[in-house]
Amino acid sequence: MTHDDLKAHASTWETPVHTNYRGVEVYECPPNGQGIAALLALNVAAGWDLAALPWDAPERLHLMVEAMRLAFADARHYVADPAFSPAPVDFLLSRAYADQRRALVSPARAMAPPAFGAPLPGSDTVYLTAVDGRGNACSFINSLYAGFGTGIVARGTGVFLQCRGASFSLDPEHPNALAPGKRPYHTIIPGMALKDGALWASFGVMGGFMQPQGHFQVMSAMIDDDLNPQEALDRPRFCLMRGTGDSVLALEEGIPVSAMARLAALGHTVRPVSGQGRGLFGSGQIIRRDAETGVLFGGSDPRKDGLVAAF
Repeated sequence: MTHDDLKAHASTWETPVHTNYRGVEVYECPPNGQGIAALLALNVAAGWDLAALPWDAPERLHLMVEAMRLAFADARHYVADPAFSPAPVDFLLSRAYADQRRALVSPARAMAPPAFGAPLPGSDTVYLTAVDGRGNACSFINSLYAGFGTGIVARGTGVFLQCRGASFSLDPEHPNALAPGKRPYHTIIPGMALKDGALWASFGVMGGFMQPQGHFQVMSAMIDDDLNPQEALDRPRFCLMRGTGDSVLALEEGIPVSAMARLAALGHTVRPVSGQGRGLFGSGQIIRRDAETGVLFGGSDPRKDGLVAAF
């Protein structure tokens, strides 16, 4: 890294991407962030009545897992530096596209890892959120990614090194291909949600590629099941494991064994996880705001150090 590299860098103000899920407008960081994966999953799930099923019913878990698989198939292809390869965001977040992708889901059988859709022609991570009495909110996340990037400081600079380049593709034809001066697929995605134009929630889930999966699951818990932030964060989760082509489905302790068995019968490669391995499922913080009273409701994930504080 040279002085010219630093001189050439420019930070940017980005416009969030968003979708409406059952009356709540959910906002995420745009590509090169992976927030669009959470929105894609919500769009697919919007076509099902998830609230009519218990949260731990294998039928509901199956549908949510399949929605997340489809979302990752698109995100891992299209999420790249928009200055080099802009993603077709409007198309990907359209209702027509969600309908098309949802039609690929079978209620009776797990899909093979799906391919990305084509547009029509033409965790060494820290998350915090704060909300004031007027409903102004900050949703903030910071990370150096994996162990290589943590704790190494360029001598005499105060600059911490990070290893986000690990998320580039080495396929030169891929939109996220490694190239000079280019931003890679980025995992960290602070989220926010509005209802009727007012702050509804500020939220985030740490954990690399678990982040959009966590966003999808806690938002469904709060919107479909009317859980408060702490209840939503406490609920056991699933995780499509990175590095397995999304073929391995990790299920957290607390999901009934009968549901795990049924998911396995549907064709999912199930891996039950308990004890210290539960860190795989990420860790989140949420602040909900009641628009009428201004009352704030906080939740802090038990899977990692964290707390709710008022002042």
